[in-house]
Amino acid sequence: MIATHSIISLLLTGYYLVVLLYLIRGWANLRRPDTQPLQLTTKITVLIAARNEEAGIHLTIEDILAQDYPKHLTEIIIVDDHSTDRTAEIIRNYSSQGVRLHQMRAGEALNSYKKKAIAEAISLSTGELMVATDADCRMGPKWLSTVVSHYETANPVMISSPVTYFEEKTLFERLQTLEFAYLVGIGASFIGNKRASTCNGANFAYRKDVFYEVGGFKGIDELASGDDELLLQKVAVKYPGRIVFLKHRDAIVYTHAKHTLQEFLQQRRRWASKSTKYKDKRVVALAVLIWLFNLSLLVNALLSFYDIWFFKLFMVQFVLKYVFEAMFLLPITLFLKRTKLMALLILLSPIHVLYFVYVGMLGNTSKYSWKGRTVK
Repeated sequence: MIATHSIISLLLTGYYLVVLLYLIRGWANLRRPDTQPLQLTTKITVLIAARNEEAGIHLTIEDILAQDYPKHLTEIIIVDDHSTDRTAEIIRNYSSQGVRLHQMRAGEALNSYKKKAIAEAISLSTGELMVATDADCRMGPKWLSTVVSHYETANPVMISSPVTYFEEKTLFERLQTLEFAYLVGIGASFIGNKRASTCNGANFAYRKDVFYEVGGFKGIDELASGDDELLLQKVAVKYPGRIVFLKHRDAIVYTHAKHTLQEFLQQRRRWASKSTKYKDKRVVALAVLIWLFNLSLLVNALLSFYDIWFFKLFMVQFVLKYVFEAMFLLPITLFLKRTKLMALLILLSPIHVLYFVYVGMLGNTSKYSWKGRTVK
């Protein structure tokens, strides 16, 4: 029995290492694009769905207004998703600077208010390229011009761009930043390997006509999450090879880690909930096998109290996991200029096992709280 258990554990470990090598290659395949100054001509629409964001939405709006992209080619639409604070009032204060407020009307209860908000904004838009971000994000002045320059030179139909956390105040928040770099790196690496599967909606651009061509959010609109990667997967079926990751520092969007463990777990459960709707079942199988690998680590750690052999097996798995994850994360943190975070990997790795197993079990089986609503 121990021999069979050991073989299964080592097979799962080998599978995880192969996946990491695949991701390492994918990130290396991505090249920094040439974004030489051009006479950019694309009309864009910046889309934001906002709910109860009075604390910081003014900073996001001011960053967008400070972009060096031509103002006559920039449209900004912010949808207020039934906020109960001053969000709408703050947005309205920027109307004279071209910021358009659209307020959702009360109607039947939905599970995906955000998708409806984005769809309504797109229906009101006049731009060719939709550029979606979140109401709590920050960006440098060259963000839009970098995205559009790549759009006009590479001719993609969809652009996933980098997102990272910043302004961390605690060890917990810094650990989240490193873990988030891992997640963003996975999405980028899959695109680098010509198999687009995941992205982040805080920095996501796509052609308006392509959004309608694939039916928008139809078929994925019952889930609260998935306005980003489920849409990406629909487009990937229609346009394989024309989805790109913009590996350029000027395109980075910054946001904040969650302050509490409860907020963090609710967010991750929300992200995990959309995996049941993935079109590419090979991606689902990959996620399941990675979950089984982490489960085997946890089981072997617990069995170590029963037999020293399981402790040795656990240490082999853990050391290999740590080394290969470091190989994957180092170039990503170099790109983000956050290499100091690598010192936290020895702490993050065992924590990541526990959280990955927990979220994998509950992400698809439970309702969760998001923006003051209980959704699934």
